[in-house]
Amino acid sequence: MSTPAKVAIDIWSDVMCPWCVIGLNQLEKALVILRDEVTATIRFHPFELNPDMAEEGEEQAAHIQRKYGRSAEQMAGVRETLKQAAANAGYSFEYTGGGEAPPQMMWNTRLAHRLLTWTLQDHGPALQVPLKRALFDAHFQQRRNISDPEVLADIAEAVGLDRIAALSAMIAPRIDAMVTAGQRQAWDMNVSGVPAMVVNGKLMIPGAQDPDTYANVIRKVVAREASNAG
Repeated sequence: MSTPAKVAIDIWSDVMCPWCVIGLNQLEKALVILRDEVTATIRFHPFELNPDMAEEGEEQAAHIQRKYGRSAEQMAGVRETLKQAAANAGYSFEYTGGGEAPPQMMWNTRLAHRLLTWTLQDHGPALQVPLKRALFDAHFQQRRNISDPEVLADIAEAVGLDRIAALSAMIAPRIDAMVTAGQRQAWDMNVSGVPAMVVNGKLMIPGAQDPDTYANVIRKVVAREASNAG
């Protein structure tokens, strides 16, 4: 049996983006399909969908109506599409917290991106991926305020990161500069929406795709690299 090919998958995404968590689940399904063919490393990079979001956030429906001009009927259709796509990917947007469900909100994600960037820089993908998943769950399922540094520190601590170091990273100019650089890289690649996945720095997969599409693109990159090496 041949040795699995090493694949790096760089993902630009935002914690506020439902298609990003759907895409991640579908990608992970693809990697199960490819488990005998590739060994993948996933790395997340910053992309702020709403960099000007106010500190107090904005109610989700009001935000979508304001930003995209959608009617209540259109929004209901979008919600149903998202719900079905998430179910197909094995994810739920249903509230899982205690008590009455708080309103669905949109938050500023700059601090979350600093936390994710620091985690990748100092601890690698092995901790960044579970942190990203925990942030998705905190936002979509628990409806927590992920613009709050204390909430973010709680989430970081829960996945095994040092709380004090996480809080420090969220105010570190060095880390903030890295977030800016990561977003600039996306703009340089003409990324205008997320998720955007780049396989081995060569081929971009835009949007959330089905597992077979991800698997086929990854196979194509691996085959092309093997051909060039030969």
